[in-house]
Amino acid sequence: MAAEMALIKPISSSNFTPRLSSTATAISSKCFGIRMSAATKTTTTISKGSGGKKASKQGIKETLLTPRFYTTDFDEMETLFNTEINKNLNQSEFEALLQEFKTDYNQTHFVRNKEFKEAADKIQGPLRQIFVEFLERSCTAEFSGFLLYKELGRRLKKTNPVVAEIFSLMSRDEARHAGFLNKGLSDFNLALDLGFLTKARKYTFFKPKFIFYATYLSEKIGYWRYITIYRHLKANPEYQCYPIFKYFENWCQDENRHGDFFSALMKAQPQFLNDWKAKLWARFFCLSVYVTMYLNDCQRTAFYEGIGLDTKEFDMHVIIETNRTTARIFPAVLDVENPEFKMRLDKMAEINEKILAVGDTQDIPLVKNLKRIPLIAALVSELLATYLMKPIESGSVDIAEFDPQLVY
Repeated sequence: MAAEMALIKPISSSNFTPRLSSTATAISSKCFGIRMSAATKTTTTISKGSGGKKASKQGIKETLLTPRFYTTDFDEMETLFNTEINKNLNQSEFEALLQEFKTDYNQTHFVRNKEFKEAADKIQGPLRQIFVEFLERSCTAEFSGFLLYKELGRRLKKTNPVVAEIFSLMSRDEARHAGFLNKGLSDFNLALDLGFLTKARKYTFFKPKFIFYATYLSEKIGYWRYITIYRHLKANPEYQCYPIFKYFENWCQDENRHGDFFSALMKAQPQFLNDWKAKLWARFFCLSVYVTMYLNDCQRTAFYEGIGLDTKEFDMHVIIETNRTTARIFPAVLDVENPEFKMRLDKMAEINEKILAVGDTQDIPLVKNLKRIPLIAALVSELLATYLMKPIESGSVDIAEFDPQLVY
């Protein structure tokens, strides 16, 4: 799941113009779905809401870019992290990372109070449903990460116990996040049946190197999203309508540590970073993640306006900062600070809105599909043109040292 204005500085009350109106996302494994023209599947689960009341929950629709559950080639993963086969593995670096994870800075951070339910009761009308969507999609994305990391921790236990334990501790973090978000849904008398999701959702297969690219981007873009929202609301407390945002400062440091770990994993696999194919794949995943977030958020401007943010300015800030961070390790990145990039993003958002409008008409499916064909072709054309923009050569395995310091 870009380039607009020149340099966007870290958020302050002057960076964004607060505008109140009446949806949110997260990317890759942290990425919210956009309602494209794919067929959808809906399930319904029943669970207990706050206070033991029975609450019905409509399942998340399966669309092209809904938060995915991932699996990979675990045999290849075992080979990649076998210290006898891969001499590039820097075990001292992984051991330093392991100590960082073992410290568990957020062990006592995610503690709820009565403020949550009181705030939820005050959120009514369209904004209430927007918050429900934000919570359920974020919960699904975090739970997706938990499942993948847990399985990697289990499968690598014999091959590389240090790396395996880090994956297990990351799954701990993701489970904590998912549980916290699901508790948030209980404030709205809803809950996701995570056990049902584990069995019912389809799993998308990614080769290990693609898992590295996508998950690194996912964690780093998650960091910049969370810290940006946190800083904005700290500077503009009048928009602090639900207390979960107060937890984002510590929360985003989990995302940052996860990203640092995947940076170390890629450094240990230089074949994923040092040839022309790596440059093409790096740009592809940057484009996929940035465009997904932008299109998702453009469909959900009410959420960002509800907390006083301009959606497109917020997204561009997050994309630019994520791209700068990613340039430290990826061999090539997109020129997101070129005004052409922002122009093409806006064009894609406009086309996507037209695709959605076709889906909302009363036409028969055949007519809808015929109307979508030129629009999808136009969207693909914009994606290709954006991908072919002159990239920025970047990345250095030598300078991408692990640094446990905060990125603030």
